[in-house]
Amino acid sequence: MFTGIIEATGHIAAIKRSGQDAQLTIQSDTLDFSDVKLGDSIASNGVCLTVTSLGSKSFTADVSGETLSRTLFGSYQTGQRINLEKALLPTTRLGGHLVSGHVDGIAIVSKVEKTGQSWQIYLQSPEELGRYIAEKGSVTIDGISLTVNELTANGFRLTIVPHTARETTIQALQAGSKVHLEVDLLARYIERLLQGKQAAAPASHVTMNLLQQSGFL
Repeated sequence: MFTGIIEATGHIAAIKRSGQDAQLTIQSDTLDFSDVKLGDSIASNGVCLTVTSLGSKSFTADVSGETLSRTLFGSYQTGQRINLEKALLPTTRLGGHLVSGHVDGIAIVSKVEKTGQSWQIYLQSPEELGRYIAEKGSVTIDGISLTVNELTANGFRLTIVPHTARETTIQALQAGSKVHLEVDLLARYIERLLQGKQAAAPASHVTMNLLQQSGFL
């Protein structure tokens, strides 16, 4: 588990393809590797990767074909900048929100506007994920915990303060950029609980009738 508070940035130093899978080496001059061990998890642009080998300023992780097909890692090249966060500890301050490191989908930046010292970033999200995104709720973009400031017809708007822009890769986003999107973990569990016995049906969704039957209406 993670918090979405980025600890450092790095870049992909090497990519080794093996059939449908890949092995990535990610290097960072600013991440503290002193407490990292083999088998530890590091969120890399919001994707939970397991450390398989360590260097003084780098780590290597195996990336399955499933991850390559569901994330942007399949299109990343060497040099790609990456947001990094080590897994949280029981004593970690939860400055962001609970993040699993499992990407739900890909969002596309439709517009970036500068307002004062901040940036307004508008994103288009997959239609099937819209029900999990709420105004003033939390989302994770490339591993960054952010607050949804406005819902739009096909997505949402984020406000990026200067500190976040400086400390993450989000400052490089522009119209057309693609990012990893993870919705609020709690929203998914609440939906699952509301479905009750219907949860076993793959096509089942929360409906007005289901909410009424569950006593929410």
